[in-house]
Amino acid sequence: MADAKVIPFDDDRARGGGTQRAARRRGAATPGAAGAAGAAGAAGAKASGPGAVEPAAAGPEAEPGAEAVREAPVTSLPRARRAAKAPGTPQGGEEPTGPAAGGTPSGGGDGGGLDRRIADGLAFLRRRITGEYEVDEFGYDEELTDQVLMSLLRPLYAKYFRVEVKGIENIPSEGGALVVANHSGTLPLDGLMMQVAVHDSHPAGRHLRLLAADLVFMLPVVNELARKAGHTLACAEDAERLLRRGEVVGVMPEGFKGIGKPFGERYKLQRFGRGGFVSTALRAGAPIVPCSIVGAEEIYPMVGNARTLARLLGVPYFPITPTFPWLGPLGAVPLPTKWTIQFGEPIETKGYAADAVDDPMLMFNLTDQVREQIQHTLYKLLVQRRSVFF
Repeated sequence: MADAKVIPFDDDRARGGGTQRAARRRGAATPGAAGAAGAAGAAGAKASGPGAVEPAAAGPEAEPGAEAVREAPVTSLPRARRAAKAPGTPQGGEEPTGPAAGGTPSGGGDGGGLDRRIADGLAFLRRRITGEYEVDEFGYDEELTDQVLMSLLRPLYAKYFRVEVKGIENIPSEGGALVVANHSGTLPLDGLMMQVAVHDSHPAGRHLRLLAADLVFMLPVVNELARKAGHTLACAEDAERLLRRGEVVGVMPEGFKGIGKPFGERYKLQRFGRGGFVSTALRAGAPIVPCSIVGAEEIYPMVGNARTLARLLGVPYFPITPTFPWLGPLGAVPLPTKWTIQFGEPIETKGYAADAVDDPMLMFNLTDQVREQIQHTLYKLLVQRRSVFF
């Protein structure tokens, strides 16, 4: 690259011709190459291999004076010299074939990709330091989520839990949608895995905006990370605003009742509340997509609940599992279960009247329909599952 110079776009013929004539001169000067040089100068002879260039036509360009003028700015001469030194370079004016023809050494593509990744990383750091990035009114930082948070969660998603995703096409490619899922696992890892599933598996690469309990936003560090990842408080106003903006919103109506239920009640859906998520979807005119998650129930088998300690700590429950708190921090490592996340067929809400949200019977029926669809899919996935870990 140190030999490179700027050449006008219309100088291609001169560049090709100069390279070939220089190669011919070298071929003629090499002992035993006189016959090859004569063959290269024959009329109609062409270099073989990809990227070959036709010999310069006889005529005014072949005159010594004109040749000297045309070859003065040629940068192909150093390239031709390097090609002539490369192993397997044809003699007698033939253009080199294979990697030598382009002047790029083997494996150069990988180096370029590495350079590009390093440049992108440095540009990302510069934007973070200078504050040249966007955050929406909920605190969502899309660039940080894509570049950092998803990268941290992806090994857990792909390698540890080996999540299998089904029915991702049921989430629309554009416009708002409300994803309603079961909740389990003692710690809310199921919501994070569902977020990665939507982002990585959907053809449109959509982002899932999860509605979280107020406890999440009371914890230091967790509060900031949750906001950056697109989570927002589980209230009807925020959910409706996101849906009207065309976002995919995720909600787990079981709440702490689902995530903190005993291991003996695994995969049995708890009460879905009073159907607040249904009224939100109706107001926004967004479809409801039921989602069933299998595998999260077994990551922390909750065999007991220290309620007194939970009240002292101000948390909904204090789990006791076969490994926690007996093994200390090691007991907080989840078991490597095999997960399946299935998105069901959407339930449309656009056909209802504007005052449908004031009909409690309709709210109850739609809520029960979503709950039954999730429960039925859970049972079906459990029957199909070969093992908890495989």
